[in-house]
Amino acid sequence: MKGVETKKELSAAQREELLKAVKARFEKNVNRHKGLEWAKVKAKLEASAEKLWSLNEMERTSGEPDVVGHDKKTGEYIFFDCSAESPNGRRSVCSTVKARNPGKNINRKITLLIWQRPWALSF
Repeated sequence: MKGVETKKELSAAQREELLKAVKARFEKNVNRHKGLEWAKVKAKLEASAEKLWSLNEMERTSGEPDVVGHDKKTGEYIFFDCSAESPNGRRSVCSTVKARNPGKNINRKITLLIWQRPWALSF
């Protein structure tokens, strides 16, 4: 709807719950972000209410946001959705029909591709 603005700010309880989940994932998957300190990541997260909201949306839709890098030039932390499977609400399907040899009687092959729409944040 045009003209409708959604509030992109979390309550204190939502913020705390999100930070707890992201911290647990950060500690469980240290191989994704070697050399990064949680305290610095947390401070950067707490400084941006709108980006925290986006991270919460990733979490709310069954994603698993985690830090995967740090841009030393800008000081920004990079988050990806690291879920093992694409969450249901964020899947796209593409089908193609291929004939190997149109001149011969060969069954057609149907290929389904399911991919995750990328979610990446940096802040």
